[in-house]
Amino acid sequence: MTEPTRAPHPQEALLPVPPAAGKRYTRLTERTRGSSQRTGGGTERAGARKGAREAAASLPVARIVVDTPLPHLDRPFDYLVPAAMDAEAVPGCRVRVRFAGQLADGYLLERLAESEHEGRLSFLERVISPEPVLTPEIARLARAVADRYAGTLPDVLRLAIPPRHARVEAEARTPVRRADLPADLPADNGAAAPAEGDEAGRVTTSPASVREEDPAAETADATPVRGDDANRDDADRDAKSAAPVRGDDADRDTESAVPARDDGADREGARREHATGEHMRPAPQHGDRPTPVSAYAGPWEAYPAGVSFLEALAEGRAPRAVWTALPGTDAGGPAWPHAIAAAARATLDGGRGVVVVLPDGKDVALVAEALGDTPHVAITADLGPAERYRRWLKALRGEAGIAVGNRPAAFAPVARLGLAVIWDDGDDLHAERHAPYPHAREVLGLRAHQAGAGLLVGGYARTAEATALVETGWAGPLVPDRAAVRARAPRVRPAGDDAEMARDQAARAARLPSVAWRALREGLEHGPVLVQVPRRGYLPALACRHCRAPARCSGAQPVRLTTEPSHTGPSHTGPPNTGRSYAGQPNTGSSHTGSPNTGPSYAEPSDGEPSYTGPVCSGPLALRGGHAMPYCRWCGRIAGDWRCPSCGGNGVRAVIVGARRTAEELGRAFPSVAVRTSGRDGVLARVSGAPALVVATPGAEPVPDGGYAAAVLLDGWALLGRPDLRAAEETLRRWANAAALLRPAGELVVMADAAVPAVQALLRWDPVTFAERELDDRAELGFPPAVRMATLTGPAAAVRETLADAGLPPGAQVLGPVPVDGGQERAMVRVPRHLGSALARALKGASGVRSARKAPDVVRVNIDPLDLI
Repeated sequence: MTEPTRAPHPQEALLPVPPAAGKRYTRLTERTRGSSQRTGGGTERAGARKGAREAAASLPVARIVVDTPLPHLDRPFDYLVPAAMDAEAVPGCRVRVRFAGQLADGYLLERLAESEHEGRLSFLERVISPEPVLTPEIARLARAVADRYAGTLPDVLRLAIPPRHARVEAEARTPVRRADLPADLPADNGAAAPAEGDEAGRVTTSPASVREEDPAAETADATPVRGDDANRDDADRDAKSAAPVRGDDADRDTESAVPARDDGADREGARREHATGEHMRPAPQHGDRPTPVSAYAGPWEAYPAGVSFLEALAEGRAPRAVWTALPGTDAGGPAWPHAIAAAARATLDGGRGVVVVLPDGKDVALVAEALGDTPHVAITADLGPAERYRRWLKALRGEAGIAVGNRPAAFAPVARLGLAVIWDDGDDLHAERHAPYPHAREVLGLRAHQAGAGLLVGGYARTAEATALVETGWAGPLVPDRAAVRARAPRVRPAGDDAEMARDQAARAARLPSVAWRALREGLEHGPVLVQVPRRGYLPALACRHCRAPARCSGAQPVRLTTEPSHTGPSHTGPPNTGRSYAGQPNTGSSHTGSPNTGPSYAEPSDGEPSYTGPVCSGPLALRGGHAMPYCRWCGRIAGDWRCPSCGGNGVRAVIVGARRTAEELGRAFPSVAVRTSGRDGVLARVSGAPALVVATPGAEPVPDGGYAAAVLLDGWALLGRPDLRAAEETLRRWANAAALLRPAGELVVMADAAVPAVQALLRWDPVTFAERELDDRAELGFPPAVRMATLTGPAAAVRETLADAGLPPGAQVLGPVPVDGGQERAMVRVPRHLGSALARALKGASGVRSARKAPDVVRVNIDPLDLI
């Protein structure tokens, strides 16, 4: 991450100000103080060594956020700007500094005339690039996200700003330098001009506005734990050379995207716009818009408030809505990408930018196609580093006013943000897997609040978190007319439970009841049909054929690592694509023949060698194909000799049937019809309108030309029976996403009991009522989003120590700790929603204490995780 310099400069001495020396010693420091500037000593120091570097004459102090994972060092540090780097050291640029005795990367937040640090300051080592990649808006957003999720600012910036690609950076226009900036540079320029009231060249990390008049309003939280121990001693000792900024934003609260559930939230929403000054922004004249809103308002005409929503965006206002999209796919494809494109065009006509966050690349392609010739950039994870950075720079430099992408696009540096859109916010792809684990919905909510922009949270289903936004008045509902819903919603027919399937002779042939069989057969006469299977693979779970006990691995076969090349030729079926051969295993089932394996191989120990005596694996057994032997999904052992430990039987049956086995069964049932699969091994983006059986896992359903003629949702019990707080909500979301791909009034068969609330919501196509009931149930039981909850996961002693040092707010309820996988423990802390900020600050403080103590064990802190239960 860092690289050594060819000619390193000597480390500046870390000398505090002697109590008796006072002002005389201060004049001898290397930094330029305002008092010395008034006496003409701005560029020369008394007693400076010959050849020593000199600080810049103007604004010589640079405030730097150093890329360090240590929570107790999560604050900016002051450095001196050498005169030779004065022009390139612009706010927002990447720099390299000496920190803890090593070179570290960082970002320049602002240039100041003097520092509050009483000792000497170190110089910047180099300016990596004068490109101002950290804008004031993104800096404020990153600080708010870090506080909301108990993380550190460097962790959030690592998620927000892609790695630099020097060749791509040099392709476009020359970066603007501070010396070249005019005095009246607008705030959206790449050089990041200060907001009114800020110092010149300042990139602020505090929120745009702080609401203090309503103590019940929700505030942003502080964040998780990075337990990296590297160079902690040096960091604590040498950080004084990079002077920390006192009086930082550690205790500052910012407003959350989801306010507390109180009656005054809507009034506070109006005061928020006045606090940010957005109500003073002049709206564009109607003559400035290239086309009237009515020209592209077609996708929103089925919504009573749809056209008004577009007009508000075009006039420069900031509407916030939770959008329940119309189902149905016709010749023009799904309607929701065109609705998002219309909202983006209205915002762009109003002279502002748009950020659209989607779950995956398939959805990004749909929205990009709907935008057509409208200037935009699509930033996805599957792009290479060069192309991704190229498109990100286009958004940064104002070359494109619309940024479309998956989760990282929430931080896209679009200038003058007017609308933030997130589609299908219940998808777990929107939850970040890296610290501090933010959710894209919360990131966009914070960003919309800080920028005074609109927010659109859309989907076919509705999450409890989005419903909380509506109930508090922070956002309004945007629902279609019921007549339009009845005209486009599918005809849903529940097919009952496993008992009905056992009595149905048709279910014995292809695991389908008669109603599903008829739906598939009739649908194939008119076009493609969809079969959704909740599990991938062939038979991912097996059980004893006689007693139904789960089939598990009975032990790990003794193996040893050998360095000689393994034999050439077929080997037994091991774990897929491992590149290893396993000697001594039975060669049964399908085999793989390839080039000689020159890497390490595994063989049985010879006589006299120690054998494996540890605990058994006990992993679940599965099948990869119809002619393969069972294997362990954990250790890869072939279990051809498996016997049930309960009854002694050696036969197995399928507990869960995967997508590949389902496709095989349907292929036998419909021999003259093409069968296509879409899942983890390969996701199909589109399928033609020709008759075909499409077997897909949830989220991988391809978009058909003209819509599916029919659909069958298999194994509803596998989704509804998961031990998860969000099981019912997630099931309805997956069903609704698949059902919306049908043609209007197409037939949909769902394999679940009709009495289940999620099935009833699908029958009536009423996800709003279901979400409201879900939110009420969580509020009664004390689960998010009605409360704020944090989890602490790590070694038992470390978790207990963190809880003891946290200083939790009054009323905090600690649940656990309880054992979890991996020999660790997890504790949950629950507080009322208005105490969320206090909880986050307490947990972050405890993490900082552990970091300062150089505690060896890591405790992972996660605020409102998706996998809470």
